[in-house]
Amino acid sequence: MKRILSLLFVLVSLHLGGALELAHADAGAPAYTPGTSGLTLPSLSLSFANSEKPTDVVAILRIVMLMTVLSLAPAILVMMTSFTRIVVVLSFLRQAIGTQQMPPNQVIVGLALFLSFFIMAPTFKQVTADAVEPYLNEKIDQKTALYRAEMPMREFMFKQTREKDLELFLSLSKEAKPKDKSEVPTYVLVPSFIISELKMAFQIGFMLYLPFLVLDMVVASVLMAMGMMMLPPVMISLPFKLLLFVLVDGWELVVGSLVKSFG
Repeated sequence: MKRILSLLFVLVSLHLGGALELAHADAGAPAYTPGTSGLTLPSLSLSFANSEKPTDVVAILRIVMLMTVLSLAPAILVMMTSFTRIVVVLSFLRQAIGTQQMPPNQVIVGLALFLSFFIMAPTFKQVTADAVEPYLNEKIDQKTALYRAEMPMREFMFKQTREKDLELFLSLSKEAKPKDKSEVPTYVLVPSFIISELKMAFQIGFMLYLPFLVLDMVVASVLMAMGMMMLPPVMISLPFKLLLFVLVDGWELVVGSLVKSFG
């Protein structure tokens, strides 16, 4: 097998070399020779040098911090947006129907991601208009841009956070009681928002479970009345669940309710 692969590699190399020579000949260029094809490839070099200027060290630290933030971008997207509630509710819906891995995880995560972009679009537009564009146009500095970008995200999280969860993390952090929302630290707001999102997602998941649970109980009762106790009720109830979900246009109801819940 290795000899066959080696032979194929040699034949491809010879064929490629002949094609390059023919192309150069047709263009009036000199014949192709290995190592002088004239093709240029981009290269990247990274080097470190000693410096006595504090500004150079600060620039390097900023680059390291920026790379760290970029590596945490998926977690920020998941925890500070509507993604958590949506993906949990869709997972509950799949379990309630009983379709095992249908829809697959990739579809659920993708749908939750695009729905999150749809819900967060006004917030992202405000961040772009107030922070990103002025910073790229060099109208504001980096610190001001971060502060302006944080404000719309905090406003969105405050709307979805319960006061009870916020008081819990304020007491755990042993911070002084803030006078208004502007004095609430972001590191206190984010976990409060996540807990509130999980509670809301579980409440919606419970409501989704009820109609399918009733259908399972009806099917199980009918099978027991017919004496078919060895037949799993799930096998019989699954087609009826799918039929019920399609007839009531379940995806429209679920997705519409999820989007409206962030209003």
